[in-house]
Amino acid sequence: MTLTGRTTDPGDDTRTWVPICAYTDLIPERGAAALVASDQIAVFRTFDGRVYAVGNRDPFSRAYVMSRGIVGTRGEEPVVVTPMHKQVFSLVTGACLDDPETAIPTYPTRVTDGTLEVSVE
Repeated sequence: MTLTGRTTDPGDDTRTWVPICAYTDLIPERGAAALVASDQIAVFRTFDGRVYAVGNRDPFSRAYVMSRGIVGTRGEEPVVVTPMHKQVFSLVTGACLDDPETAIPTYPTRVTDGTLEVSVE
């Protein structure tokens, strides 16, 4: 069974799930960008197998580059470091760990039959 990052109740059928790619297409600790409706999403698979989805727009540079960020941890928190100015964002909450007043959106993920799905609702 694949671990996912931020998920919803499996019985919650009110969400619309959009297939992104095969889970195995995601290289651990590397990001990928996807367009879901009108939202640019950055998806990440960590070495422990969890999958996270966040907004692809870096709020500091305003460039759509989060998928190019460096993935790692700060303490036990999985994070992505922006490639432009090196701010650190939680992959779980979207909060900037360097500037608590700044955050990026996070999106629920799940893996169904080997396919990563994201909900932007």
